[in-house]
Amino acid sequence: MLTLQRQALRIPFKGVGKRFMIYNTIDFLFRFFPLFLLAYYLTPPKLRNATLIIGSLVFYAFGSGWFTLLLLLSLLVNLIISRVMCSPAARKSGFSKKMLIVGLVYNFGLLVFFKYTNFLIENLNHLLSVLHLEIPTLSLTMPLGISFYTFQITSYLIDAYTQKCRPATNILHLGTYLCMFPQLLSGPICQYGEIRPQLLQRTINIRLFQEGMQTFTLGLGAKCLLANPMYSLWNNLSVIGYDSISTPYAWMGAFAYSFQIYFDFAGYSLMAMGVGKMLGFELPENFHLPYMSGSASEFWRRWHITLGRWFRNYVYIPLGGNRCGRGKTIRNMLVVWAFTGIWHGASWNFLIWGMVFFVLLTLEKNVYGKLLEKTYILKHLYIIFLIPLTWMIFAIPDLHQLGIYFTRLFPFLSSEEVRANTRDAVAAWQDYWKIFLPCILFSTPIPTYFYKKCKHTLPCILLLIVIFFYSVHAMMTQTNNPFNYLQF
Repeated sequence: MLTLQRQALRIPFKGVGKRFMIYNTIDFLFRFFPLFLLAYYLTPPKLRNATLIIGSLVFYAFGSGWFTLLLLLSLLVNLIISRVMCSPAARKSGFSKKMLIVGLVYNFGLLVFFKYTNFLIENLNHLLSVLHLEIPTLSLTMPLGISFYTFQITSYLIDAYTQKCRPATNILHLGTYLCMFPQLLSGPICQYGEIRPQLLQRTINIRLFQEGMQTFTLGLGAKCLLANPMYSLWNNLSVIGYDSISTPYAWMGAFAYSFQIYFDFAGYSLMAMGVGKMLGFELPENFHLPYMSGSASEFWRRWHITLGRWFRNYVYIPLGGNRCGRGKTIRNMLVVWAFTGIWHGASWNFLIWGMVFFVLLTLEKNVYGKLLEKTYILKHLYIIFLIPLTWMIFAIPDLHQLGIYFTRLFPFLSSEEVRANTRDAVAAWQDYWKIFLPCILFSTPIPTYFYKKCKHTLPCILLLIVIFFYSVHAMMTQTNNPFNYLQF
């Protein structure tokens, strides 16, 4: 049989930076952002969109290099398509639909190429292995934020086609909507219709600047003082090896990762909203206390709100939503959750994670959802127990290692005797209880309630200053400072 030697076909993108100028970095906080704000505020209001685009491209190019051209190409192609698609002649002749299809193929074609090509090749190679054939993979670097800005520009294109929003007549307007750095890398995924009035006219004043600074500081604290230490616990557990941990430590790790991913992404979203306010934009909320939910469906109405809205508006409802009988509704949910899972990453664990939520939501809708609604304690215990288990599927891409982890969570699943240091959880708790307790507290409505009541008082402002300086100190001393959603 013919055997193809596996070798990577290299596509050079030498301009791709190795550092990312994300919010919780010294480069952003004390170099880029102060200089940008100075330029932005000194710019006349009519030219601020241009200043914002230039600043955003500098921000993006710092970590993405030549992939910035791909972002600009996406802007130009979709602007041209939308203008042609929405012209009276195109609508009258039926050419609009063809242009929409061209736009969708272009947008999703790039996303699939960069994000899923090697995943598809590797799985095809498994099938071809019986013939002793192997297709070489490509050496690709996924452009930063491509999953987010692809969904954002696609929503604009579809809304323009369905006449839910007017097409952009100015490249600066569409460019600001697509490229502005507060939401470029990890959302929130905005709709053009909700941002357009702010593109035309927005207010900048001391009150909004102060609110933006406070919101940004809350997000920075969530990221640096809560998410990063929880990542350290999870990372330490992973280094030890899942087959060497006790059941209490496995559960502690599951809760640690649950808190880490929540305060990581919620912190980023708060910082994005804070920067947006300082620039005069009101960006949509992305989280609303998801761990306070009483069902998996409620959890997803509260977690990554703008992504859920995107799948509802552009996949679920066009397929028929829940208006076409139980069977087709289940089919529509299956499609949505398959796409939701694979959107997060080109790996089988993400697809399995999406399918788990599909099963949970289907069961809640058709079997035990009404029972959950009638309870109070039970439904919250259900989420507290369930969500960390789903996050383990999300966090561990190796399915064999995932299986090992679940045998540590539930020792009765394994016929082998688990031999582990049962004091590992005690030692970890002694090191991390000071982080776990505030994570639990800040997952509840209590801090938000008191913050809204006293956010303009001097003690609150002083507390935020303390949080800011402790966060900066953490940035300079912590070795792990990742943003999970940058990889998606």
